[in-house]
Amino acid sequence: MSLIEAIILGLIQGLSEFLPVSSSGHLLVFHELFGITAEDNLTFIIVLNMGSLIPLLYTFRKDIWGLIKNPFQKTTALLVVATIPLVAATLLFEGFIESAFFTVQFLLFGFILTGIALLLSDRLKKNTKEMDKLRLVDAVIIGCAQALAVIPGISRSGSTITTTMARGINREGAAKFSFLMSIPAAVGAMVFRISRIIGDPALLEGLNFPNLIAGFVTAAASGYVAINFMMAIVKKAKLKYFLYYIVALVVVIFVFLW
Repeated sequence: MSLIEAIILGLIQGLSEFLPVSSSGHLLVFHELFGITAEDNLTFIIVLNMGSLIPLLYTFRKDIWGLIKNPFQKTTALLVVATIPLVAATLLFEGFIESAFFTVQFLLFGFILTGIALLLSDRLKKNTKEMDKLRLVDAVIIGCAQALAVIPGISRSGSTITTTMARGINREGAAKFSFLMSIPAAVGAMVFRISRIIGDPALLEGLNFPNLIAGFVTAAASGYVAINFMMAIVKKAKLKYFLYYIVALVVVIFVFLW
């Protein structure tokens, strides 16, 4: 992997992690385009995830600090409950998830579902409640949407924001809850992948530190831009415009990769 490729992958991770276009799907596409075997770059993927986590923690630092100071509150319970389906799916379907992450054929299915979610999101009208009106049953349903997004091509943010709005929560509250949900999901994904490295130290051989640093910094910077852009665009009900991008991407995948 060249330095330029590392920077591009960091940019892709940071942007697609928070925009409703699927970061795992995009990383798989660009690994294929660059001829990079994703499984041989597990450490690099972890570093990219760490990079995109930094702007998330910074942007929502006040909310996170509020949860730390007062952990026994409704929002904490909602986030825990919403994370359970993802944990269950990861444990039950670990083999399938790992194989899907390296299989281009799953992308068309995933991107099509993402496109449907984006189309529906801008048509939801009866979503006026604040985030604190979420119930535990809502958290379970939203958590199931997040669990489904382990399949490459299915956008985690797109599916969770749409599902949260479908439960009656306003756009800003839906986006905020989706991003807060992504913190334990991102940490869990890193722990899951780090455990693989611990089990196979050979994955640490031949590390290129300039590439790791470049990918980390680029993912962090582009992630910060993507979070703020996403929060702004959700308020304006413009998620359907990402649908056009998804359609173009599906055409590219079908023509060049499949």
